[in-house]
Amino acid sequence: MNDMTRVARRTATSIPPAFAVPKRPFILRAGKRIRRQVDAIVARSSRVPNDPVLDPALFSWTQLLRDNWRAIREEALAVTRNEEAVPALRKVSPDHARIAEDDKWRSFFLIGYGARIEENIARCPRTAAVLAQVPGLNSGFFSILRPGTHIPEHRGVTKGLMTCHLGLQVPTSGSVRMKVGPETVGWAEGETLVFDDTYHHEVWNDTNETRIVLLVQFERPLRQPGKLVADLFVGGIRRSAFVKEATDNIALWEQSIRKVEAMANL
Repeated sequence: MNDMTRVARRTATSIPPAFAVPKRPFILRAGKRIRRQVDAIVARSSRVPNDPVLDPALFSWTQLLRDNWRAIREEALAVTRNEEAVPALRKVSPDHARIAEDDKWRSFFLIGYGARIEENIARCPRTAAVLAQVPGLNSGFFSILRPGTHIPEHRGVTKGLMTCHLGLQVPTSGSVRMKVGPETVGWAEGETLVFDDTYHHEVWNDTNETRIVLLVQFERPLRQPGKLVADLFVGGIRRSAFVKEATDNIALWEQSIRKVEAMANL
């Protein structure tokens, strides 16, 4: 066996394999059984409409995303240029393997359920600075859909969290779209899309190009008692082994990529 073969084998084995789908944490399993009641309390306490898709103007901070979208896109394109350095979402969060069966849906996390990925934040300082100004930020990451990606219908875990997408790279040939409840929406570069992901939603990229958005998950503006209920639910998820496993997987991936890069520079 020559030296090049040894390096190739070490490189191939250094990338983490697909992770096994774990048992969902108690907070999610228990929450699913009472989700309707929990979401009903949160909905009655909401300071914004409970529609599937909402006007971004209801959230003044979304203007920061639009004002800085070119700088954010520049950082996103830089860190996603090497696709192998961006893990498939199912390898970061095994629970997503149910809706992300292949590697076409990839994610570059800066923050996940409150956990900071410091190495990625250092790579994207402008994006991180904008995210730091989002009230009630829960997660922030670049969501990458390769050509031909289809994300089956699914829903979020709690109405206490909402989602905002900032379009960074949006194909213009073919159809790239998302259905949220009864509404079908699309993305535009430099524009924001806010929606309630507890409505069943489904995504298609029926183009020959890659779609990239900055996905921002944030706390729904609430009155009491909904805020207390939502905070308890989200707090339980943040402290769960489920979230720890996801952040550990990101760390493992980063270690592997550094090894590969080191070998390439030998």
